[in-house]
Amino acid sequence: MILLKQKSDILGSLASTLCLAHCIATPFLFLAQASATTLSSGPPNWWKSLDYLFLIISFAAIFWTTKTTTINWLKPLIWISYFVLSAIIINEKLELFPIPEVAIYVPTIALVILHLYNRKYCKCATDNCCVNER
Repeated sequence: MILLKQKSDILGSLASTLCLAHCIATPFLFLAQASATTLSSGPPNWWKSLDYLFLIISFAAIFWTTKTTTINWLKPLIWISYFVLSAIIINEKLELFPIPEVAIYVPTIALVILHLYNRKYCKCATDNCCVNER
């Protein structure tokens, strides 16, 4: 648990970057699969479920990042980015509103940037990360 607390920005950056790569790769993989066979109805379920895995990992990373950082403006921005990303993913699964595919990149890139910013300016050496730094 201490490792998660101290490395939450690394975990968050990694999860967000993998999520971004997943979002970029999906249309290409779907196109390649569709051209290879016409019997398929879409991407496999395990590929589609990666969205939820990334959301769970991101939630844990954001929870610990916001709990340990003292950069006050970062806390609401990182949560807003997470909830916008979650809303876009849920909307994509339920097909409630037509949202352009490119919309998912904005909160994902924001999460990567915010985690990297926090990692750079919030150095953690103990269990009480960043409490007395600012």
